[in-house]
Amino acid sequence: MVKNILKGIKAYTGTFKLIGKLGLWKYFGVPMAISFFTAVLIGFLAWGLSDNLGAFISKIWFLEWGSETFRTISEFIGALIIIALGLILYRHIVMALSAPFMSPVSEKIERHLFGENHSHRDTTNAEQLWRGVRINVRNLVMELLLTIPIILIGFIPVIGIISSVLLFLVQSYYAGFGNMDYTLERHYKYSESIQFVRRNRGLAIGNGIVFMLMLLIPVVGIILVLPLSVTAASTETLRVIENSKTVKRNIQ
Repeated sequence: MVKNILKGIKAYTGTFKLIGKLGLWKYFGVPMAISFFTAVLIGFLAWGLSDNLGAFISKIWFLEWGSETFRTISEFIGALIIIALGLILYRHIVMALSAPFMSPVSEKIERHLFGENHSHRDTTNAEQLWRGVRINVRNLVMELLLTIPIILIGFIPVIGIISSVLLFLVQSYYAGFGNMDYTLERHYKYSESIQFVRRNRGLAIGNGIVFMLMLLIPVVGIILVLPLSVTAASTETLRVIENSKTVKRNIQ
């Protein structure tokens, strides 16, 4: 697991060079615009809703004593919840809508790494978009089911410290999952792709860790996160797929 996480992180090395060499920047124009405007929209919504959520949480404290302090804490917790949910929505919206643009990127990387004689499923833009929506809706539901109890753990003294780490790892896993699926959709069916990522969850987490950290960089991170993370995920996912094919041929 740890070894694969490190592989997922290391895959980002040389992504700028590879994108330039293969002329991939032109494919990222629309996804980068989608990423930027989605982030701005969710940012404004988060700004407006955090105070309202904080006020709602503060109603739990029915005593007059300490009400102001609890109100301040509630606003902070409300902001954290909105940010966490906002990041989840941002990722899945951007990844779903970017699917038709990312598949050609992954295919060009595959040709560069393994030549023209490679087999994969031919899919249309509509099929790629539907696959992206389907995978990301599924991942959104799963991520929310995990995120909500993790956030609740955050209210428990001492143990609550673990919740932020768990939340980051869960978000990293599903971010990496989405990036890997741009390649997987050409090689595996829906259910097979889910199994593939589960077997290689370390790669997904490693890719997602850098993805999540890049989002902390104002403006630039939001614009560049998809090109770099998709390129990194494609190279590493393709190597795993190719290795598995080699193993099968040797067994046969």
